[in-house]
Amino acid sequence: MIGHNETKAHKTLILILLIAMTVEWVLLLIDQRWLALFLVSLIIITLFAPLIFKNRLDVEIPAEFHITAVIFIFGSFYLGEVRDFYFRYWWWDIVLHTSAGLLMGILGFLLVYILNESKNVELKMTPGFIAFFAFLFAVSIGTIWEIFEFGMDQIFGTVMQKPMLGDPSGLTDTMWDMIVNAIGAAFISLTGYWYLKRKKSYFVKEWIRKFIDKNPNMFKGNK
Repeated sequence: MIGHNETKAHKTLILILLIAMTVEWVLLLIDQRWLALFLVSLIIITLFAPLIFKNRLDVEIPAEFHITAVIFIFGSFYLGEVRDFYFRYWWWDIVLHTSAGLLMGILGFLLVYILNESKNVELKMTPGFIAFFAFLFAVSIGTIWEIFEFGMDQIFGTVMQKPMLGDPSGLTDTMWDMIVNAIGAAFISLTGYWYLKRKKSYFVKEWIRKFIDKNPNMFKGNK
């Protein structure tokens, strides 16, 4: 379970970001920057995600999952899009998409590990299959995101697919996004496989265990 200091740090971080994003939201509303306003609104919703999930779905999100999601969305939407880090720093997009591969790989592990743990589902998956599923899940989500970026640029005239390495079309940006996303997914999948195969402690497994421990009603009849 999460310690007192960890819980306090989580709440403090969320409170600071909530205040900052609320101020930013008001300023963007005054400036009528509607796309940036929408992105900041998504960040605020993410900050409230644990309350929304707990009240609506009776699901409790562990602090590790929430902090990781908040940092990634803050870096992508606020720093990347609102503060133009994607244009200021050429490597920002690569870092974010590599991180996305890692995060989606972790989520893939969560989904398949929960199925593997549940006695209500007649499945017994090997470490190799779990890692392979996590990799494919992360790559698939990354591909869907690139389709979303293309659709936003075509329909609303945004610049989510950005010029890169002298290519103004955005194709190079898209391909590198998919490549580094796959690299991040492969890293988390291979390390996960290594730890699962040797039945050693692994931070992803510990995060998943905390999720299961916090939501016992979802896993009645589990091991």
